[in-house]
Amino acid sequence: MFSEVFSTTIANIKGGKEYPNIKGTVYFKKNKKGVLVTAKIFGLPTNKEKECQGRFFGFHIHNGTSCTGNAEDEFADSNGHFSINKCNHPFHSGDLPPLLENNGFAYMKVLTDKFKIEDIIGKTVIIHDMPDDFKTQPSGNSGKKIACGIIENSKD
Repeated sequence: MFSEVFSTTIANIKGGKEYPNIKGTVYFKKNKKGVLVTAKIFGLPTNKEKECQGRFFGFHIHNGTSCTGNAEDEFADSNGHFSINKCNHPFHSGDLPPLLENNGFAYMKVLTDKFKIEDIIGKTVIIHDMPDDFKTQPSGNSGKKIACGIIENSKD
């Protein structure tokens, strides 16, 4: 059903100064049903001191085209959530499910029809330090940006 893949686009994720060990790749594959988004992220901060708690991280495509910023927000130039549909959060085009950390690793796969690959080339993918609450405007109260990557065509 989802076996026919037409093109692949990627974002190489790197953590900021506070979380330099975060790294990974987000893959965007065009499919007959939409875009299949797959995230493989390593080096996420853990919550090992609390046995029954892991960590969730906000995960979004942002409008900006750069992973640069300023003293208050090192990824400020990633701007706000990507939204071609002008809907409120959590229905922005770039709103994605949160990442669930598992011993510093997160793997997530989701199919979406909220954007096309050509819409997101050059945009940024952001990991936030808090889980998205799916209601607070404009960004789900997902906290500080801790990692970023620019979406570009795959080199395969």
